[in-house]
Formats: sequence, C-alpha cells, structure tokens
Amino acid sequence: MKIGIIGCGNISETYFKSQNLYNNFNVVACADINLEAAKVSAEKFGVQNQTVEEILENKDVDLIVNLTIPSAHKEIILKTLHSNKHSFSEKPLAMNFKDGLEIKNLANNKGLYVGCAPDTFLGAAGQKAKDLIEKNTIGSPVLGSFNIMSHGMEHWHPNPDFFFKPGAGPVFDLGVYYITQLVNLLGPVKSIISSSSTVEQQRTITSQPRSGEKIIVETPTTLLGVLEFKDNTKIQYFCSWDVWKHMHTSIEIYGSEGSIILPDPNFFGGNLLISKKDYKWETVNTESMMLGIPNQDDNGVIQANYRGIGLSDMISSINNKEVPRCSIELSLHVLEIMEGILTAAENQKTYILKSSCNQPKLLTESEISKLKVN
Repeated sequence: MKIGIIGCGNISETYFKSQNLYNNFNVVACADINLEAAKVSAEKFGVQNQTVEEILENKDVDLIVNLTIPSAHKEIILKTLHSNKHSFSEKPLAMNFKDGLEIKNLANNKGLYVGCAPDTFLGAAGQKAKDLIEKNTIGSPVLGSFNIMSHGMEHWHPNPDFFFKPGAGPVFDLGVYYITQLVNLLGPVKSIISSSSTVEQQRTITSQPRSGEKIIVETPTTLLGVLEFKDNTKIQYFCSWDVWKHMHTSIEIYGSEGSIILPDPNFFGGNLLISKKDYKWETVNTESMMLGIPNQDDNGVIQANYRGIGLSDMISSINNKEVPRCSIELSLHVLEIMEGILTAAENQKTYILKSSCNQPKLLTESEISKLKVN
C-alpha cells in the first residue's frame, strides 16, 4: 500500500524507516506546514515533496500517516477521510472523546479505516504477557497497579511548555502507553476513580537554551486512582511529574494464582517477572521473539524498536477485511479513559465509561513473520 506522511518532525524518521521492516507499505510522499521540513525529509528518503493539500489529493496515496501535533490530529484525520483515504495517526486520536467520536462516525460512514498509535503493546513484552495471562498462568487477574513517576521535562527538554498544558500532563503524554497495554491484557474499562493535585503552579526551565524561564502549569501534574475493568479487575494508578525518585515498577498484575510484572510499555521488549503464588520470581526473557530482538541504539542502550507494526497490521487488516489491533475502537476507548481520569478528579465523582472495545487479538510470531521484511 502507498503511504503519505503529514508531519515531518522527529518521529517521522521512525515511520520513514519502518518501511524497511515491514513488507506491505511504501512511503511515496510527505508534507508539512513547515515546507523546509518536508523538503528535507523528501530529499533524505527519496519521496515526493508536497503541500498538505497536494498530498491529500494525490491519487497514488492510499493511506495518510498523521504525525502532526496532537491539536491538529482531528483536523488532519477528518481531511484524510474526506479525501477517501485511510488514516493512521500518532497518539492521541484526538484532544477529547467528543472529537474522537466524530472521527469514528465519519470513518464508519465512509467505510474507511482509522488506526492510532501506540503500537508498543504489540511488542514482545506485551504479547508474551498476554499469552501467559490467557493461558491462566497467574489465574484470573483481580488487582494490579501502574506507575508513571518523574519530575517532568523542564530539566532536559528544550521547549517543555506543552507538557504542562491541557491535553498533556502525565496521563495524556505517557499514560496512553500504560492504559493501552492494560486494555490489551485485561479488556475494556468500565469505571474510574481519580484524585489530582498540582504541586507547583509554575515550573522553572533549567534546560538550554531557555534556562530560567517560567512555565505556567495549566493541567494537573499528579493523578491517583483506580481503573475498574469490565472483568472486575481493579488497577491502581499513580501518574505524577512531582516525584524525584521512586522504586515502583511500571505495571504489575496480581491474579488468583500468581503475579506478573511488565517492563515500561513505551518499549517493545524487556523482561517479564512472574511468580506462582508465593514462590520466587522467575525471569521471562523476550529477546528471542521477533519483536523483542534489540535492534536500535537508544542513548547507548540497544533496545527493541519495531514502531510501524501497528500500521502494517492495519494494512493487512484492510486487505483481508479484518479488525486491526490498533483499531479506532481501541484508541477511542483509551482516549475516553484518559479524559475520564481528569474528569473524575475534577468532579470528585466516579466516571462511568460510555465507550468500550474488543480486546485486541494475540499477535502471533507466525503473523509477524508474514508482515516483516525477510
């Protein structure tokens, strides 16, 4: 399938290069409101350099990958659908649940596919954990936790303002990886309890080149609460940019017969820890799995990075008239969960989910081998 990319920022290089990993798509054109950025990417990767309007009208492009800033996601996806092209977007699907519903309704009316990142849950760690849970290795899941803790981005990011504005914060920026992983493992969420706080009303940038500048904090920087899933599993969450150090793990799930600990869901690989009842922890290594083999240098550490698998799986689903794993139903449900965490905290009232989704199917090694370049 022929792909056009709108948005030629940092993440775009990953998608340009992903066509070398997967065998069912080729990038043929790119566009950006920053014409110079589009020109540089087009020359670097040997594709057509077009304006946004031109790429949407390009008859050779079947699907648009939307890598614009989050506030532009809805506009670009709707324009893509009106141009009778499929869409795959970076996370989040939209800035709020209402906008996400508008996208879903148009896609359904047009008979077009919309997919959305993250696709890291399709990596080796997420799929191995899913396989173990579905095989009843820890019994029935009943409880768990996920933790996102740091002290924000102002000490390292050159322009950290966005992280502290509505539509960002720890839940919208990073929580999407954790929540998507948990829906992958446990199914849809039915209700949310939440409490929030903002420890500092202003943040001081200490990174260059803007060291000393102040940022007004416009969204909660700490959110704590409980997600209750439709299978009655309760997951406690602690999402904060007010913590300097901690010793919490990323995701833990406790079952009737044992427990499992998952690595950071922002990555494809990593080891699992599993324990039967009160036995010692056992390490489950995922580096021999196709989407767990370390393949990319990340600040001196070789990590598994297979971004683009969600796009490849969606294209396969389009060709075979199946539901993709990174479906609009999944991304819309995750979007409502994130919005619901903030709404429940603001209203000091349990939030009841309106949306739902089917739990994504296990992605087998055999299926991956059919999508990967040999």
